[in-house]
Amino acid sequence: MKMPSENFAMGIFLFSQITMGMLANSSILFYYVILIFTGKHLMPKDLIIEHLTFANCLSIISKGIPRTLSDLGFKNFLDDIGCKLIMYISRITRGMSLYSMCLLNCFQAIIISINNSRWMKLKYRASKYIGPSCSVSWLVHLFLNIFIPARVLGPIYKKNATNWVSYGYCSLFSSCSVTTVLYMFLLSFFDVLCLSLMACASISMIHILYIHKRQVKHIRSTRHFLKVSPEDRATQTVLLLLCIFVISYSFSSILTVLRTCSEYPVLWGINVFTFIEIFFPIFCPFVLITNMKSSFILLLPCFGKR
Repeated sequence: MKMPSENFAMGIFLFSQITMGMLANSSILFYYVILIFTGKHLMPKDLIIEHLTFANCLSIISKGIPRTLSDLGFKNFLDDIGCKLIMYISRITRGMSLYSMCLLNCFQAIIISINNSRWMKLKYRASKYIGPSCSVSWLVHLFLNIFIPARVLGPIYKKNATNWVSYGYCSLFSSCSVTTVLYMFLLSFFDVLCLSLMACASISMIHILYIHKRQVKHIRSTRHFLKVSPEDRATQTVLLLLCIFVISYSFSSILTVLRTCSEYPVLWGINVFTFIEIFFPIFCPFVLITNMKSSFILLLPCFGKR
């Protein structure tokens, strides 16, 4: 069977984006591995970014690679077990990305908050429990998505197959039963909770940055006025990541609803859906690397000496 040219073009495009995203995410993970190898102590924010980057890598692998192989003409490269595993990992990494971004926003809001005794205690406790919290979150999402594999099968090519949404390489069962609705409500509840906390933390950070900017204006020296503190730079990076994440997450959720409700989903919709889903994991590391470039430069001579 001849493969349509638009499918091949989309496959090449996704492959280039996936390669770029994997290289960028892998460089951040390699950076943290070097830090651990050289005996450096990772800060709490670095631990969150490490988990976020690892989730990004798994997300690109589980969502982008199967779609790319399907567009390039590979058929039946996944059986039922492979589809169940891919979809399961995809759901887990989606939840972990959301949780990591929520944790990163809340932690950064606490870090740049006013230094009184109450906030100092909260900063100490937050820094202490960041690592265990990220590890426990992986286990929570493993159990939350435990029923996803039961709703996944290999590709279904029958046109009269009802209640099955085809992704080309796998199929997902779509049902409106009470159990399914309650289960989806439970998953949506955690998503809404994380998004609400992210919104509150972002508003708090924007307010603190605005107050700081007004205070800096009173300093007459241009030299000090142009200097941006590491906390402010990190906060601006977190806010930029949040904007990219919310845009990608919102469009992905809208397309999920449209695909589920559509009786005849078109192929371009699947491709657009895949690209929007992996948009954040691909471009997130470039924002982080821009903020970490001074650390990369400082690390190279240290690693060379060692």
